[in-house]
Amino acid sequence: MTVISEAITEMKGYNLHIVKTEKYKTNTFIWKMKAPLNKDEVTLRALLPYVLQSNSKKFPTTTALRSFLDDLYGASLYVDLSKKGEYHIISFSLEVANEKFLTDPTPLLRKAIEFFSEILTKPNASESAFDATTVESEKRTLKQRIQSVYDDKMRYSNFRLVEEMCKDEPYALHVHGQMEQVDKITSESLFQYFKQAFAEDELDFYVIGDVDEAEVQAVANELLQFTPRTRMQQEVTDTKKVIEAKEVKEVQDVKQGKLNIGFRTHVQYGDADYFALQLFNGIYGGFSHSKLFINVREKASLAYYCASRLESHKGLMMVMSGIDNKNFEQAVTIIKEQMQAMKNGDFSDSELEQTKAVIKNQLLETVDTSRGMVEILYHNVVAGTNISLDDWLEKMEQTSREEIVKVAEKIELDTIYFLTGTEAGE
Repeated sequence: MTVISEAITEMKGYNLHIVKTEKYKTNTFIWKMKAPLNKDEVTLRALLPYVLQSNSKKFPTTTALRSFLDDLYGASLYVDLSKKGEYHIISFSLEVANEKFLTDPTPLLRKAIEFFSEILTKPNASESAFDATTVESEKRTLKQRIQSVYDDKMRYSNFRLVEEMCKDEPYALHVHGQMEQVDKITSESLFQYFKQAFAEDELDFYVIGDVDEAEVQAVANELLQFTPRTRMQQEVTDTKKVIEAKEVKEVQDVKQGKLNIGFRTHVQYGDADYFALQLFNGIYGGFSHSKLFINVREKASLAYYCASRLESHKGLMMVMSGIDNKNFEQAVTIIKEQMQAMKNGDFSDSELEQTKAVIKNQLLETVDTSRGMVEILYHNVVAGTNISLDDWLEKMEQTSREEIVKVAEKIELDTIYFLTGTEAGE
């Protein structure tokens, strides 16, 4: 059994999470910023971290910043954006060698936190605006990121399903923001938003590795200080009952149709029946032994791919498949039949046991990497829960067939979205 013990300390304006482990030769530092998703700010948030990681006061060019990272024994810095339920999350990750394994006495832990402090609090900016060249350059890149969603039809159809399904809900917004908002952002408006985000976002700092907890606390306390804030709660909108499932067809010049189906599960991370929902998804469409894969892809040869996934903090389940345009009706029928089979408890004990084993392995593989471990731990921050990995594995193991059938009964079909080619005769 893997035990992750996480020590959480309330610091000035943020929570410090230390996971002391001898598993890795590196130390990982991950800074997370969480705020409610909203239309006015999502594009600013999508741009901000890329501007911050591009350069800083001390390293005014990307080249200078990257060469400093190279000098830190090839340390690597990443930025990532995600949506969890109705929240937008910005992540900065820094991986640095652990000085214990080096002959050089350089205090790398301190240098890493100093670097984080530099990136987050001392940007390349005047009193009131970011460096204009940096902002313009990152705006161009952001437009390319947004455009790439439209160019990749698999991602596009998933985005369109969410847009149709969650109309008038914050979750409909794309994580990279809106193309038409990008040009409206100025160096000044972004700088104003930077100050707001660091004053209001829920901030969490994760340090993972073979570290001295007292030293991490002391250095973090000295170098990272923000104003105290209260946790911002987004109003949850998943109580929405489905009156009638809707069907949306969109015609583009595509060779392969993309059929994406959205269900509302009415179960979220932290709910008692969340573990049953995880197992439901695993048996239904989460893996290569699942019903969708076997019945839609293998037996009926209808799909190039067919799988389901959960959005745990929003209570949604999405089925994604690639099919020939002519197979739409038949594919929808089989996907619905497999859902009904689950509701009827039509799955074997061996399917259940196999799914438990696969999910357990997947979880253990995820926490094998420090970034994966943080993703698992961060679920608790988003949901305001305190579920340990051991609880997770134990509850999964104890979940019965009856509990899975019970959770299946809550699931409602919400939206069928089909991106089809012109030859479908639509």
